[in-house]
Amino acid sequence: MVKNSFIPLIWQEEKKENKGSVEFQVFSFTNKIRRLTSHLELHKKDYLSQRSLRKILGKRQRLLSYLSNKNRIRYKELINQLDIRESKTR
Repeated sequence: MVKNSFIPLIWQEEKKENKGSVEFQVFSFTNKIRRLTSHLELHKKDYLSQRSLRKILGKRQRLLSYLSNKNRIRYKELINQLDIRESKTR
C-alpha cells in the first residue's frame, strides 16, 4: 500500500516541508478513517480496527477543534476541501 496514493498533487506540492501542520494531520487522519471504514464494512467483527478508528476519530476531532478556535476561516476551508461535516459542538 502506497501511503501517498491518497494525497492529491496539490497537497504534495504545498505541504512537502510542512507535514506537521494541522491541516496536513487532519488530511492524513481523514484518509486513515476512510480506509478503516471501508475495511470495517467487510470485516464487521474486527474489534481492534474499530478501536483504532475511534482513537483516530478522537484525534482528528481534537485537531479540528483546535483549528476552529485558532482560525475559523482555515477551518471552514479544510472542512469544505475534505468534504467532512462540521461538528455540532460550536
